Amino acid sequence: MTDKLNRFWPLIASVAFAVLLAANAAQSAATMKESRPALSSEAQAEQIFADAPDGVDPVVTGPVSAAFKQRQVSANCDSAVWPNIPIVCYPD
Repeated sequence: MTDKLNRFWPLIASVAFAVLLAANAAQSAATMKESRPALSSEAQAEQIFADAPDGVDPVVTGPVSAAFKQRQVSANCDSAVWPNIPIVCYPD
């Protein structure tokens, strides 16, 4: 009897591990979807970054698309001063 059970322990452990991985992946996917609320394009940076009393600089240090650069130019992001920085100045 013990020999028969010993054959199934690796299978049971593998199934339990697979279930654990699937649950973790589902939780991660749900957290990623909830992490960023949808905001209107008229929202100000002060509303989004309320926990940053000194402001958040909209300087982008990585590569961005030409469309994003044009959005920044049309929104006059270079002369925007905290707390009146349009949300379009920040990358998505």
